[in-house]
Amino acid sequence: MTNWLEVSLTVNGELAEAVADVLARFAPNGVMTEQSVKYLNDEDEGTPSGDITVRVYLTADETLDETRQKLEESLYYLGMIQPLPTPTFTPIADQNWMEAWKVRYQPIPIGKKQIIVPVWMESPDPARISIKIDPGMAFGTGTHPTTQLCLELLEVLTLDDRPQTEGKPSSVHGPSSVIDIGCGSGILSVAALKLGAEIALGVDIDEASVKNSRENADNNDIPAEKFLIGLGSVTEVKDGKFAFSSAPLVLANILAPVLIRLFDAGMADLITPGGAIILSGILDHQADGVVAAGEKHGLTFVEKRQINDWVALLMKKEN
Repeated sequence: MTNWLEVSLTVNGELAEAVADVLARFAPNGVMTEQSVKYLNDEDEGTPSGDITVRVYLTADETLDETRQKLEESLYYLGMIQPLPTPTFTPIADQNWMEAWKVRYQPIPIGKKQIIVPVWMESPDPARISIKIDPGMAFGTGTHPTTQLCLELLEVLTLDDRPQTEGKPSSVHGPSSVIDIGCGSGILSVAALKLGAEIALGVDIDEASVKNSRENADNNDIPAEKFLIGLGSVTEVKDGKFAFSSAPLVLANILAPVLIRLFDAGMADLITPGGAIILSGILDHQADGVVAAGEKHGLTFVEKRQINDWVALLMKKEN
């Protein structure tokens, strides 16, 4: 007897989060994403590449036909903004439900020393720093280029190039504290802590994101006193509503227009002298505008990284 209906679409990185957002409205069990890995050379352990498949599972009950119709209508309206492929519908037997979910989601190597691993799986590479994430959430699971770029820049800022032992970095020089604006799933703060930061503050205007961040911190055995999480944004941090209001490293993976507004709200003030900010959620043609906004508030451009049309920026504040 069929108990589930799998709905899947394979789209490019730009569309994946928008599609996931639409599908999540109809899937109480969450959204999963999947991306292939390519090998750039003989030493490459795997680089995320290509289109992303977004999947949800609908309960095959008396409401299925109505739910499917509403889902298809929602995708149709999204497709009017940017063309979408036709979704694939696959019946799934109940006894295969959890396995169908888990088998498809594979670890994602990031940079030289990190790997994103689903919570039910042990890392296949103990030499890498493992970041455990629940892939049932729509956002912040590590598949999107913006998240990957932020994690790469985090690694550059915090780790040296000497060999590791027993899955831990041999030498870290992580910042004393990190502020993560729009923390989402908490993946960037979790990574920063595992890469040597002493304490992280994650804020988001969405209550669900605050909850997801705490769950992912627990999945990574990060104590509450090391990862402080709360509702808010730049204004609340500046106003002293949290344990600290500035840090040597600030993270903001949102959207370019929002980043520019946050600079005007005082985001650069959150960076201590000599500190840095990693910015992402930026399309290539928007990068100059974000850099200009940062420079307007006293920051200096350091580096730009890019995957397809998405970029991440590293900027620093002078001493």
